[in-house]
Amino acid sequence: MSTDTPALSPARALATAGRVLRQLRHDPRTVALLLIVPVLMITLLRYVFDDGPGTFDAVGASLLGIFPLITMFLVTSIATLRERTSGTLERLLALPLGKGDLIAGYALAFGAVAVAQSLLATAMSVWVLGLDVVGSPWLLLLVALLDALLGTALGLFVSAFAASEFQAVQFMPAVIFPQLLLCGLFTPRDRMHPVLETVSDLLPMSYAVDGMNQVLTHTEVTADFRRDILVVAGCALLVLCLGAATLRRRTT
Repeated sequence: MSTDTPALSPARALATAGRVLRQLRHDPRTVALLLIVPVLMITLLRYVFDDGPGTFDAVGASLLGIFPLITMFLVTSIATLRERTSGTLERLLALPLGKGDLIAGYALAFGAVAVAQSLLATAMSVWVLGLDVVGSPWLLLLVALLDALLGTALGLFVSAFAASEFQAVQFMPAVIFPQLLLCGLFTPRDRMHPVLETVSDLLPMSYAVDGMNQVLTHTEVTADFRRDILVVAGCALLVLCLGAATLRRRTT
């Protein structure tokens, strides 16, 4: 039985990222889910709110961060689980490849996809659909990218606890829906019951939405915005580390 390579190797991580990207290139349905569906959903919402002036501006920035997080969570959790159930993961870890190399490779690969996804969604929202943003659109892009990376990290983490692709999808109501309900999208968090407000303060999606709203309403980078992106980035890094610690070679 082989042991995990203790040191994280950039070369091995990049090789893993290249392999994942090559696999994605031959899977047009997954590429469409990652790149096109968020754009279509934001476009649909733009015209759903067409008769309500200012409504799309109020929720569009928040959704620009939420959609990438959800799609990256789904695709990453299922893709990682598929590699484990097919035996690919076990064969890879029999090589001089540590769990950290594997997780870093996946994060790099899906991070590259997240960049493309965030660019498309942000460009569509701001320059085509007319999302009214007071701050810099590049700050919107930054938050959307961090949200997508958080979704990737969460997907890698929960895949360790699923025995099938169906179970991986079942984690979405447990991991994503509570954050979606408590992030402030439907009602301001300070108007929630104190217990729910406290819970929302512990959930990273709340800071993702707050960060988007900071860009929406402030011309300058605020202290709250810096706090929000640091929390989202820190949560993504923490969950990636947990994903490396809980990664299993195969599903029993």
